[in-house]
Amino acid sequence: MEPGSPNTIPVFSTFASPYDGAAPINGARKPISLWPGMYHSPVTIALWETRSRTFERLLDPPKDAPPQSELQVKTPAQSRTSILYGFSSDYILREQYRDPWNEVRIGKLLEDLDALAGTISVKHCCDEDSTTRPLLLVTASVDKIVLKKPISVDIDLKIVGSVIWVGRSSMEIQLEVIQFSGEKSNATDSVALTANFIFVARDSKTHKAALVNRLSPETDQEKLLFEEAEARSKLRKRKSVGERKETDDGIAKRLNELLTEGRIFSDMPALADRNSILLRDTHLENSLICQPQQRNIHGRIFGGFLMHRAFELAFSTAYAFAGLVPCFLEVDHVDFLRPVDVGDFLRFKSCVLYTEPEKPDGPLIFVEVVAHVTRPELRSSEVSNTFYFTFTVRPEAKSLENGFRIRNVVPATEEEARRILERMDAETLQL
Repeated sequence: MEPGSPNTIPVFSTFASPYDGAAPINGARKPISLWPGMYHSPVTIALWETRSRTFERLLDPPKDAPPQSELQVKTPAQSRTSILYGFSSDYILREQYRDPWNEVRIGKLLEDLDALAGTISVKHCCDEDSTTRPLLLVTASVDKIVLKKPISVDIDLKIVGSVIWVGRSSMEIQLEVIQFSGEKSNATDSVALTANFIFVARDSKTHKAALVNRLSPETDQEKLLFEEAEARSKLRKRKSVGERKETDDGIAKRLNELLTEGRIFSDMPALADRNSILLRDTHLENSLICQPQQRNIHGRIFGGFLMHRAFELAFSTAYAFAGLVPCFLEVDHVDFLRPVDVGDFLRFKSCVLYTEPEKPDGPLIFVEVVAHVTRPELRSSEVSNTFYFTFTVRPEAKSLENGFRIRNVVPATEEEARRILERMDAETLQL
């Protein structure tokens, strides 16, 4: 790792901020303690400070300024940014990220990934012209987040990311979490987690789609990543128009097969399979009011904050279901359907959607978390996000002598059965 590199941003604990005694860049700068996201994460503070002049312009854009007149062509290297967690030497930072099993808290890491992806999108779209109005950049979706190996909280950690693909008004940012476990570790083996974020650009005045700077990949690897991201973009567009390959008869047959056991639970519970459980009996839920400290530079709630809260609920759901500490594997594609504002009443509802108990590497537990923006005064509730998390159990569960087994989950209604089928089909398409 190269903590002295100009593109590497060191992260410090927030209980003793290294910026408290720093001289301001100019006398008019708002104190960093008052900036949005200050209470969110040590990474957020480091990113704010590093890109302070750019972010100040986003916080207070020029009034009636014209939009960017000419698109620029940038390379992935120009947006490449990394952040360094000095866990081995910063005890306080280590304690801020430690989970009960001496690994990094995945929920906090999800927040940091979103914050870094946002910074990278700003770097790519910035035209360095203080007389034009900046773009409004929002997280549209997360393509996938995959954990490749456990992440220790005692070893320095690095996240590296850059823009790998650009469309007309959208861009894809790829992030890699890197942790070297020993002197002989190579770059490939040291990648602990990968994530791909999709950001979209809107005109900050009209809120219509806005064109973003073009991307010119230079190396063979950058060209390959661009082609792969282009293919994913085309696949997303096909899904959005409802491409359908299965006949109604085929769907009806699969629905009936799923519902057969659920009917036994409903009609003859004494005869139901003791190795199965109804989907509705795996539900958990929590609620919160979105606070100002959780907002981003545009005044909306951080996408990373939503992922963090959804992950914590999904983890608890898998824990209560399995009876053993779950082991996180991945977050599947997430669409941010509706922005969440400060003051919104947010409800997270989770369930174990289905399981694959007989996998040779360990049973799989698929957890769905749906975030609802609820407005009691209007008697309305809208889905903001749907998250899909995959867990397994920790390796020590395999050595238990008490006949440990993960249950099958069965639907009791056609709506539940359809949700299961849609998720199974989505998983199959990604194989």
